[in-house]
Amino acid sequence: MLSVSAKESAPASAAPVTKFRPGAVWPDTTGKPINAHGGGLLYHEGTYYWYGEIKQGETYLPKVNASWGGTRVDVVGVSCYSSKDLLNWEPRGNVLPAVPGTDLDPKKVLERPKVVYNAKTRKFVLWFHADSVDYAAAACGVATSDSPTGPFTYIRSFRPNIQSWPVNLKEGEKDAKGSQLVKDFPVGQMSRDMTVFVDDDGKAYLFSASEGNPTMHISELTDDYLGTTGKFLRIFEGRSMEAPAVFKRNGKYHLIASGCTAWEPNAARSCIADSIWGPWKELGNPCKGDKAGITFQSQGTYVLPVADKPGSFIFMADRWNKDNLADSRYIWLPIEFDDKNAPVIRWQDEWR
Repeated sequence: MLSVSAKESAPASAAPVTKFRPGAVWPDTTGKPINAHGGGLLYHEGTYYWYGEIKQGETYLPKVNASWGGTRVDVVGVSCYSSKDLLNWEPRGNVLPAVPGTDLDPKKVLERPKVVYNAKTRKFVLWFHADSVDYAAAACGVATSDSPTGPFTYIRSFRPNIQSWPVNLKEGEKDAKGSQLVKDFPVGQMSRDMTVFVDDDGKAYLFSASEGNPTMHISELTDDYLGTTGKFLRIFEGRSMEAPAVFKRNGKYHLIASGCTAWEPNAARSCIADSIWGPWKELGNPCKGDKAGITFQSQGTYVLPVADKPGSFIFMADRWNKDNLADSRYIWLPIEFDDKNAPVIRWQDEWR
């Protein structure tokens, strides 16, 4: 997408960052570019933690992905950064490194890591999209840690909702495409782009692109956040949404997602519901202004409720560089809301 010139390299010194500059190189406290792509944030005991994919090394195109341009870099692991002000980020290392010959093999897929804290077990739980290089496995990966800065211990990868039936489809009934889901997916429901959302009551949910991507699933997690209960909902059948980001405001549930166009940007979509179990209603593209039709040349990954500013939210997105993934950038923008409770995102060259 956006090429990077040598003049735009990260500063050699670790001068404090004082403003958000969407699309610019964002240095950490050591002066190196932040490397946390497709990620999410956790706020815990007064500190923000940013987790993301480590993109480094050669970008290449596997033959099995040539038809859709699925370039990649080898899996390195999950990075962690910490911050008090959301601007200056201290690197805390690789908290889930790649391990050859396992589900975390460098030649496999580890995408969109999200960490949540379980107050009952006092564990930090990391969920991510775990897949084969051709994206046929379509599974979730789970790891845990006693500390937000890891290291995380890998538990397993799996497809959620094994031998279960969605709450909005009666047993024996067929979906709109004539598929009997339990029969078609005997080892669980497919799960690709995903996020995890923890509600006010401590219940947690997995949102993921499923059924080959055309339909999104909302799956209830077990009390320990390590698996799914089997209760799930199918939403937006045939809409092909990915990159889900979920948040709650004034008792309403919000979802911002993208279409499925590989690395190429597209128009974001916003959705709202009174209950996590729906019904969910689309509100349209939350982005307004120049390049709103391509989400300001980016794809969303997370919506952050700002801890010390109730009612304030930040839209986090990645500006992917498909030919040099290590040079992908971050787009963080504040979210406003119109009189219909719909989110509005406008471009700003810089902001505080």
